[in-house]
Parts: sequence; structure tokens; C-alpha cells
Amino acid sequence: MSQQPYYLQAGTFAQRMNNVVGWLARHGVSLLGSAEMSVRGRKSGRMQRVPVNPHTYEGVQYLVSARGHSQWVRNMRVAGGGELKVGRTVRAFTAAEIADDEQKARVVRAYLKRWGWEVDQYFQGVTAESTDTELLAACPDHPVFRITVGS
Repeated sequence: MSQQPYYLQAGTFAQRMNNVVGWLARHGVSLLGSAEMSVRGRKSGRMQRVPVNPHTYEGVQYLVSARGHSQWVRNMRVAGGGELKVGRTVRAFTAAEIADDEQKARVVRAYLKRWGWEVDQYFQGVTAESTDTELLAACPDHPVFRITVGS
């Protein structure tokens, strides 16, 4: 019996909030560093848009999927990159998924320190104050991509 990868689908309220945050980003308003990400759909070939919170850790930018193995994650694995947009500023990037859970755990802890107020509910009880063991256990459920802007 195969278990489906963790994914917490957005409810109606979260979808509406995502639409607002995405609209704001498209019109030049970044909420605490948020941006609208576009990534090519792996089946449709069309650009799919979703608001994200790019996170910088030790001078490197990352995208963390708080909701788990979402559609944007599946698309990113195929596309290998996309675009981040705030207003008229569009930054193309390449993305490489982080496979090492210990490296992911450090990024996720820093991400939760910065964005936990918004995303803690998606991490099934794991917070920035969780033990290393708890963070490592959560890592398979939350893909992390290192992004390189300008490629």
C-alpha cells in the first residue's frame, strides 16, 4: 500500500487570501517579502501563478512548500525554474530541490522563525522551536528548493 505524499489543500478562505496576495504582488505590493511565482505547468504547459514567500538563509534564496507536495512543487520538479514577480519587476530563476534532510531542516527552522506566524498550521505541530529530531521528521513532507535568480 503506497501512502500519498503530504499535501494540505487550501480551503476557500486561503484561496481567496492567495488571490489577494498574488494580485497585490502583480501590482507592486509585496507583503513582508512575498512575491508571485510563475512556473510552467507540467501537463498544460501554461504558466501557473501562486503567491510565495521567498526565504533567504545564509545568503541563499529558497522556496519552502509549507503545504507539502503541492501542484507548484510537482511543476517545479519538471520545469526546473520559473519567475518571481512584484509589480513590473520579474526575476527569472532556476531551482534545485534540496534532497538532504539535515540541510532542509536548517532552512525550514529559519523559515519557520520568519514565516511561522503565517504557516505553522501547515507543519502539523512543528515550529521553529521544535527539536532537531522533530524538524527532521517533518522534512519529507515539505519540499525545499534552492533558487538562483538571473538564470
